[in-house]
Amino acid sequence: MAPPLPAKEATLFKAIVKHYELKSYKKGLRAADQVLKKFPEHGETIAIKGLLLNCMEKKEEAYDLVRKGIKLDIKSQVCWHVYGLLYRSDREYAQAIKCYRGALRHEPENVKILRDLSMLQIQLRLLPGFLETRQKLLTMKPTNRMHWFTFAISQQLMKQYTQAVEIGR
Repeated sequence: MAPPLPAKEATLFKAIVKHYELKSYKKGLRAADQVLKKFPEHGETIAIKGLLLNCMEKKEEAYDLVRKGIKLDIKSQVCWHVYGLLYRSDREYAQAIKCYRGALRHEPENVKILRDLSMLQIQLRLLPGFLETRQKLLTMKPTNRMHWFTFAISQQLMKQYTQAVEIGR
């Protein structure tokens, strides 16, 4: 596991993620380059830079960077999640699921990864896995009504109608 970034670079790393979410990919790349100037072997930053490049239609370079990021920090859930996002953007859903599972090995209670995983599971009609993932989300956050709703849907899809109806009561 890579050592954590100092405060200034950690703030920059959060800014990179924010730029990705806001679709400011060029700004994100500049921030990533600033972090990589001081810490050229920081796997998570390299992976996020790959994700930004993927959004800028530089797929080959993106995959190379994300793979490099994983090699540098194989136990990082961020790197594995980014790798899954890359595969998902290319509609290689089975590979994306494998990557999300890799991310969950290192951080099993990450809500974002579990939610992304469940979306792919339902899209591929992997219903037992979908049920399991939604149940895990529900047990982690039982006050969230959406988790109850989607768990009931997963029960119904698995033809467990009485359990699905009981959840709704």
